[in-house]
Amino acid sequence: MVSGWFTEQGGEFRLLGTRCAACAAVFFPREDSFCRNPVCGGGELEEVPLSRRGRVWSYTDGRYRPPAPYVSDPGRPWEPYTLVAVELPAERIVVLGQAVPGVTVSDLAVGMEVEVVGGVLDEDANTDTTWTTWRFRPVEVGAA
Repeated sequence: MVSGWFTEQGGEFRLLGTRCAACAAVFFPREDSFCRNPVCGGGELEEVPLSRRGRVWSYTDGRYRPPAPYVSDPGRPWEPYTLVAVELPAERIVVLGQAVPGVTVSDLAVGMEVEVVGGVLDEDANTDTTWTTWRFRPVEVGAA
């Protein structure tokens, strides 16, 4: 888990970003030093939970084993994964992440509503350690 990038409270998983008090620009991953908006003189940055739902902006499949520092144990069988770029209209940003396991490019469409959920990045059975990350999953039609 990357500290400060997401939280789970009351069973609700949320990505955490920062918002500039001067220009209201939102950043993810979070920014704690300065406003990244080039036309802003900067302001104080406050942590904000990002929208849980957004719309697929783009997607692709990853059919290669990524290099370090990504978790890619050559001793494990390789499984392709799906990358999703999700537009969060309220924040006016696009966030990149993996789809939940089992969701392939054939399950996605530009404009489809998705939601962020927690997922397992890696596990170490020797130390009983689990590293958490975020994933995106399609929202079922009729789901609130």
